Amino acid sequence: MMIPCRRRCDGKGGLAPAPAAREAASCAVPGAARAGMAGGFLMEIRRGTQSALLVIRASAEDRGTPVEVSVSADSLEVRSGGSRAPAALPAGVRLAPSSCRGLRRLPGEGLHLRMRLRRPPPPADLAFTLRESLKPHKKYVFYCQSCGDIIVKDRKFLRVLPLPSENWNDLVEEWCCHPNPFARSTLHPQHDDCFLGDTFFMLNSGNESHVPESLMCCSETGHHALQSGFNLKSKENTRVICKRCKKMLGETISSDTIKYYVTEVIIQPSEGSFSPIPRSQFVQSTVAQCLLELSSAKSTFRFTVKGDNGKTYILIWLLNSDTLLVESLGSSSSLSVLTLFGDIFMPSSGPVGTWNAVKVLYQPCIKCRNKDLADAWENDMGVHPLKFPSETCLELLLMLGLSTASLPPSLRCMNSFQLHEVERRLRLRTSEPFQNFISNSS
Repeated sequence: MMIPCRRRCDGKGGLAPAPAAREAASCAVPGAARAGMAGGFLMEIRRGTQSALLVIRASAEDRGTPVEVSVSADSLEVRSGGSRAPAALPAGVRLAPSSCRGLRRLPGEGLHLRMRLRRPPPPADLAFTLRESLKPHKKYVFYCQSCGDIIVKDRKFLRVLPLPSENWNDLVEEWCCHPNPFARSTLHPQHDDCFLGDTFFMLNSGNESHVPESLMCCSETGHHALQSGFNLKSKENTRVICKRCKKMLGETISSDTIKYYVTEVIIQPSEGSFSPIPRSQFVQSTVAQCLLELSSAKSTFRFTVKGDNGKTYILIWLLNSDTLLVESLGSSSSLSVLTLFGDIFMPSSGPVGTWNAVKVLYQPCIKCRNKDLADAWENDMGVHPLKFPSETCLELLLMLGLSTASLPPSLRCMNSFQLHEVERRLRLRTSEPFQNFISNSS
């Protein structure tokens, strides 16, 4: 037996008297869950605090009319204008109906309310990192993420080694009481080595039997060059480009070393097959994983996203990584509304989608925006840089903006920072007061 918590909004933002509780095993009725709620809903669950924020999006036909919301442990139901729209929650998500509080109706957004969970939701699936997925003495195939063309075929590494952070050499003077012993040395992989950085991996390009014709190197001046047998000018940025789709994959560091960015290449065991992943899913998943790894390893939560041209594109502040997002598209009349993960959440996916997410605050830095803040972060040792191709930085900024636009207006900004929640396997986003952000960063 289950007693759902029932609250009714009078259409003016206030609470109307709740009707008598009823017994029910579930609010859902056959066939109704597929139709979904008229305006859909977004639920943000925090595993650590076992709390949830529920936003029931308002549909055009329901605005200005009384709305009754019923919450049970495993389902939601909205009644408005004589219509009844139930939706079942994903397995493992169990609410505490009696804890419903803070119900309010915001014009143009819908209903907001908070509640507790009966028990923690299932833990997030562990995503395999690059360092965990690449193993010595196994063969791998490297694919261009954008078009699926093979970049490196059947490569077996004898050593897979992590690199120190990119600015490690700048800190040597703080570690050593004598002149920098590494001043003239470089960390380049030998043949059958793979070096892993924060946002890239480096391979030795000697004995180029593993490099297919679909990979070409093209310098900034546009001249073609062979993978071996040429001399690079000092400080020249030579871009490695996929010949099929012209996407930048990485850079040539020396005549025998290539650096590939983790956002541009998919690595699969040789016995496996290539499975295409939508671009936005892959980029957001990869960036989110980088944020999680670095925040855990280095206890840093502020990041600058830089392009291969040295410019800063985005400032990111990681807030938490224990968020579970539950979203419903609602009825067909509301499908024109932007959803948080619109590229993967289609009607064929079912009535309710669930994603593990990390929550971030971000600020764009293109066209000299937020220059003073970006300069302050640049000189702050507590801020960690993340380097990607410049085109990917712009892609990421667009994804963040589209995701923020999908949120209710009241959840989009905190002071001067914009909010975004990123799916852990696939994306990014924000929320929580950031009143002391500017003062703490300067």
